Amino acid sequence: MSKTILIADDEPEIIELLKLFLERESYRIIEAYDGEQAWNYIRQHPIDLAIIDIMMPALDGFQLIKRLRNEYKLPVIILSAKNRDSDKILGLGLGADDFISKPFNPLEAVARIQAQLRRAFEFNEPEEKTISAPSTTVGRLTLDHTACVVYRGDETITLTPLEYRLLNTFMQAPGRIFTKQQLFEQAWSETYWEDDNTIMVQISRLRDKIEDRPRQPIYIKTVRGLGYKFASKDDFDGKKT
Repeated sequence: MSKTILIADDEPEIIELLKLFLERESYRIIEAYDGEQAWNYIRQHPIDLAIIDIMMPALDGFQLIKRLRNEYKLPVIILSAKNRDSDKILGLGLGADDFISKPFNPLEAVARIQAQLRRAFEFNEPEEKTISAPSTTVGRLTLDHTACVVYRGDETITLTPLEYRLLNTFMQAPGRIFTKQQLFEQAWSETYWEDDNTIMVQISRLRDKIEDRPRQPIYIKTVRGLGYKFASKDDFDGKKT
C-alpha cells in the first residue's frame, strides 16, 4: 500500500521538486504551504511521514512539530535553510527524527525518507523477532515491547519510535558502554556519518522522560571519552530507585 507523505513548505518549487522524485517511488503527496494548513491536513488525513520547513507563515515549523508531537508518532523530517547547530538541536529536541539542510540532494532526501518509513513500519510490526521476552526491566523501569512504552513504577511513559529503539538498545545490554557510532547504527539503522549532536539531543530527551533528575541520571550515564552506558541490574540491588 502506497505511503502518504505531507510536504509543508512555503516555497512551491521545493514541494514540486520533492513531489517529482517521491511520486516516482509511488508515494502519495499532500502539499501544504503554511503551518496551519499542514496541521489541518495532519488531523484530517492518515499521514505516514511529514517533511516540514521551519520558516513558514501562520505557524512555523518548530510550533507545528511541537503541536504534532503532542498527539502523533509519525516520522518527521525537517527540511530547512536554517541549518545552524542551534536550529538542528532545537528541531530534534522538539521531536523531529531527521534534519535535511537546504540546498539538498533530492536523491539523498528520498533515501532518508525511505529509511524513516522503514523504521516506522518495522516499529509497528505486531511481532519483534529479535526480542523473545514481552518486557525488559532494569531498576524501576520496565520496557514493554508489545505496547512500546516504558513504565517507571506505576507511571506510563510514552515513547517515540526512535526513543523506543534507543532505550531498547541500552536495556538489552545494561552495563555495556556504547559509542555514539554504535548507538546511532543500532537505533537509526544506518551508517554513522557525522557527529551533529543528534545522539546528544536524543539522549537528553530520553533522560527527561525516564530520569527523576535528568541532570543527575542514574540510568543513562555518560562515560567520558567513550560514550554512554545504561545502569546494570546490579546497580539497583538493595537500593531504592
